[in-house]
Amino acid sequence: MKTNLVKQKLRGGEPSIGTWLSLGNLIISRVLARSGFEWLTVCLEHGAIDLADTAAAVGAIADAGCVPLVRVPEGNHTWIKRVLDLGAWGIVVPMVESVEQARVAIAAAKYPPQGNRSVGGGSHAMSFGGSVNEYFDRANDEILVVLQIESPRGIENAQQIAQLPGCDALFIGPADLRHQMRQADGTFPTPEEHEAAVQQVLQIGKQTGTPVGIHTLEPRDALRRVEQGMQLVAVGSEVSMLVNGMNQMVEVLFPEKVGRDVARY
Repeated sequence: MKTNLVKQKLRGGEPSIGTWLSLGNLIISRVLARSGFEWLTVCLEHGAIDLADTAAAVGAIADAGCVPLVRVPEGNHTWIKRVLDLGAWGIVVPMVESVEQARVAIAAAKYPPQGNRSVGGGSHAMSFGGSVNEYFDRANDEILVVLQIESPRGIENAQQIAQLPGCDALFIGPADLRHQMRQADGTFPTPEEHEAAVQQVLQIGKQTGTPVGIHTLEPRDALRRVEQGMQLVAVGSEVSMLVNGMNQMVEVLFPEKVGRDVARY
């Protein structure tokens, strides 16, 4: 059975860079799985992707030697069980704000006695290239549990969340964090206030020995975050890559149309 090398790298203090999949397209998933990214996250929180397409993408990513993660819409038992049973090597849980939310998500990702994950399925073992019994024996050690900190309340509880057994990484959602930091009159935080909140999570990770990650839009930003000590760093998505490539062409062909905000994922 294969070993989750991304989880190993995080435990060893090394960084790992991946990207996001918002479309669930099988061909795109296959291409990006061979591009050099160490992991790909299939986004079910915001992407219009069904479970059958997720299963196909996850299988293709794993077969290519890349680590398939899935961001669930919600960190409950049903969603986490389904995506792990179809072959995901880890979960990304959005909007974790309390210790109890974190406990529920971690328990759902672990077989008893560490958690309450239900036993069944077969795609999970195929994704790891092992037998079903091997998977049952090793899944608790190989599955990566990533909890997203995306609000001031989440930051308030981040230290306790990070210290929970089974929390493999904290992952900052910078866009949601910025919106969640808005004042009652709708005023957004300043860039300095936003960055201070990001750094607060990073320091909590360093204090607790918990890897911290973040989503970035540009490769240089990703490398800057790695230099700061971030370990699980995402760069854009397949949609942003498409839009960026399109904009480069439009700039040459139709300069009057440059600057249109077509999509943001």
